[in-house]
Amino acid sequence: MVAGVRSDVGIKLFGDDLDVLKAKAKEIEAVVRKLPGAADVTIEQVTGQPVLEVTVDQDAIARHGIPARSVLDVVEAMGVRKAGEIREGQRRFDLGVRLSEEYRDAAAVRAVLVAGPAGERIPLGRLTNIKEVSGPTTIQREWGKRRIVVQANVRGADLGRFVEIARQAIDEKVKLPPGYYVRFGGQFEHLARARTRLAIVVPLALALVFFLLYVSSRQVMDSVRIFSGVPFALVGGVVALLVRGLPFSVSAAVGFVALFGVAVLNGLVLVSRIRQLLDRGVELAEAVREAARSRLRPVLMTASVASLGFLPMALATGPGAEVQRPLATVVIGGVLSSTILTLLVLPVLFTAFGAGGHGDPTPAEGERT
Repeated sequence: MVAGVRSDVGIKLFGDDLDVLKAKAKEIEAVVRKLPGAADVTIEQVTGQPVLEVTVDQDAIARHGIPARSVLDVVEAMGVRKAGEIREGQRRFDLGVRLSEEYRDAAAVRAVLVAGPAGERIPLGRLTNIKEVSGPTTIQREWGKRRIVVQANVRGADLGRFVEIARQAIDEKVKLPPGYYVRFGGQFEHLARARTRLAIVVPLALALVFFLLYVSSRQVMDSVRIFSGVPFALVGGVVALLVRGLPFSVSAAVGFVALFGVAVLNGLVLVSRIRQLLDRGVELAEAVREAARSRLRPVLMTASVASLGFLPMALATGPGAEVQRPLATVVIGGVLSSTILTLLVLPVLFTAFGAGGHGDPTPAEGERT
């Protein structure tokens, strides 16, 4: 928003000439407007300010023997011309001179008299060409270059894919002069930056979760079994986004990172109980059944706390809801799926592959105490 882009995609066109920028921006607008998913396509307003343009007529001032400086002094007085300085104690103020408001329209400006060398008074309209033109309202710069922005929102389409299509269409249909180029900004710019950061953060978070699981269980196989809650949660988060019709966004990605930590809690509770029963000499199948029965309530409580805590965010409709809804939806859907699959699949994994790990093997029937 500080850069003036308040939409999903901001197509920044850089160059030197404002007229060329405006013309090429209209071509880009026409191309983007035809793309699937494009909505609210607008061009940044850079012109439309009425300006009184005064051009000195060199032949006219030569005939009357009036120097151009004298004419320009009169023109400058239509703004503010510094004539001196006023002092009040330690403070200083510039003293400026300007024409009265009654002389500041085109007709009155033409009637302003300019003194000639012989004392004659000549109307400014006879020494200059005066006309009203449309000038720039603002001149935006970025990295030392003038720029104009074509903004668009994306509806019913993936933001990343939309930008790829828009980039290709602009390259094919809009021919830019040398020195003019296009850059994409807006929410897409933040998405690209966040995607780069998440490519580092997500693997780091997963590695840290696995390391903490290993420190807790001291069993590689147990850590792998508990870590199986992560893909279970991933499935639920994706399905929840699809059901609610929400796109994958930066906030949704952050929700997945938070979900990975929550998802392993249920598995840790269940596997810890199974390992305790095995250490007491209970047979594997019985230990799995007993752990599933005794840890059902703690597992459901863990899932309920996470789900109910994010429910207000998932149902939010006020300011900031576009950030809260995807994050909460991912967490709720992922926690539900990981809880169900943990209670059903994790005991099967333990039963199918045995106790495993580096601990004591499962005791035989005759060795049970």
